[in-house]
Amino acid sequence: MAEKLLDQVNKRRTFAIISHPDAGKTTITEQMLLFGGVIRSAGTVKARKSGHFATSDWMEIEKKRGISVTSSVMQFEYEGKRINILDTPGHQDFSEDTYRTLMAVDAAVMVIDSAKGIEPQTKKLFKVVRKRGIPIFTFMNKLDRDGRDGLDLVAELEDILGIEGVAMNWPIGSGKSLKGLYDIQNNRVELYRKDGDDHFIDLDSDGKLPESEELSQDSLYLSALDEIELIKEAGNTFDEDKVLAGEQTPVFFGSALTNFGVETFLKSFVDLAPAPSSHKVNDDEELKPDDDEFSGFIFKIQANMNPNHRDRIAVVRIGSGEFEKGLDVTLARTGKAVRLNNATEFMSSERVQVSKAVAGDIVGLYDTGNFQIGDSIYAGKRKIVYEPLPEFTPELFMRVTAKNVMKQKSFHKGMNQLVQEGAVQLYRNFNTDEYILGAVGQLQFEVFKFRMQNEYNSEVEMTSLGKRVARWIDPEQLDPKMSSSRNLLVKDRYDKPLFLFENEFAMRWFHDKYPDVKLTEKL
Repeated sequence: MAEKLLDQVNKRRTFAIISHPDAGKTTITEQMLLFGGVIRSAGTVKARKSGHFATSDWMEIEKKRGISVTSSVMQFEYEGKRINILDTPGHQDFSEDTYRTLMAVDAAVMVIDSAKGIEPQTKKLFKVVRKRGIPIFTFMNKLDRDGRDGLDLVAELEDILGIEGVAMNWPIGSGKSLKGLYDIQNNRVELYRKDGDDHFIDLDSDGKLPESEELSQDSLYLSALDEIELIKEAGNTFDEDKVLAGEQTPVFFGSALTNFGVETFLKSFVDLAPAPSSHKVNDDEELKPDDDEFSGFIFKIQANMNPNHRDRIAVVRIGSGEFEKGLDVTLARTGKAVRLNNATEFMSSERVQVSKAVAGDIVGLYDTGNFQIGDSIYAGKRKIVYEPLPEFTPELFMRVTAKNVMKQKSFHKGMNQLVQEGAVQLYRNFNTDEYILGAVGQLQFEVFKFRMQNEYNSEVEMTSLGKRVARWIDPEQLDPKMSSSRNLLVKDRYDKPLFLFENEFAMRWFHDKYPDVKLTEKL
């Protein structure tokens, strides 16, 4: 049993794709799904005119605005491996969702626009990945457009991100002059816009094209050869141990939009990326993925993936053991027993009932309200609690009320379900119980308003409270009279009191007036 389980676990490759918005993250996901045989043609995110939208962007607002605002999960078989891709929100306003998703993967693919290089959101997300010490694979995208020099792009990885970059292939030209890729890893040249098997040309023992090939005399090819010589002499040497430790990133060039270099990248990634590894549980224990007992943690909750059924899915990363339909588990937070009768695997908006899954897999549990983000579940007698997931303290706040007082039921249902997804946080005025939403970015409010109207038929009125500094207070130290127009007293969804200060100055004024009162940034 243990050997069979370990064999299955070792076939898993679970990773997230991170990038700055518009670097091509969703497009490269589509191409991978194409190679996995789960779709027949790849759409781009902004294909509004044709009505052909990206498979991984299923939500209506994503289709209208051409952005990814949810973490999609996609699964397929490729080269004998079970691939779990988590396509994360590109927009920075949804970085909390991305941060949680990065806790559920074993590797990350970093997509960089070759014309722009490393952008702010990429840098921010890279820090999270780096902190976890998981392997990072880099895809320099958009070679079909004129871009920056390859040497500059690789050097930037080290200068800005502090990670060694090692080129696995190299561009021969770019934009309109793109001729192909010099494949260092496989000792061949991959020709651009050439169909069939003849788009690969083997190199000789000196790493050069046969003189009979037309490209062998091309100035762009000769220039690429010079750069590769420089890389081999002065660049980093590929080191698998460093890659697995997150200290070195293999760098691949290509164009996701024209599906050039993506399959070569995917094959290398599947070979080099790690299988699921141990997780830290119960504060200081290491839990191996092939441990007999099933366990996992919920990193995402999504309502209305199927609007017709108004369902709610808790997304679980299996950390150990094997899942089987009908499994009895314990919810660590409450000690409550739950039978997992209804589980699903994902293909974006398409879902398939699953009867078995192992450590490394991502499954969705149909949920009637039992689960919360960050919950641990386990089978067996030994209690297993995974590390807490990151939480951001909101910076922007809105008062929210139902436009139609006759639709209070759908208003409250929508409020509760969308808040449980974790994209916005819910507070209530301490004295009046009016609803106040908190978010990291403005787009979260726009998505909330859109989804309330489209999924719950509840139009809402939203009044901005602007930027606020949120600080929790010990209930025993609280006097409601401390509240003023400059420090609004509210309670969170656990009924814990906190102040929303107008600004840092208002918070300092409060501290001077009540020096013995302790305020905390997080609960």
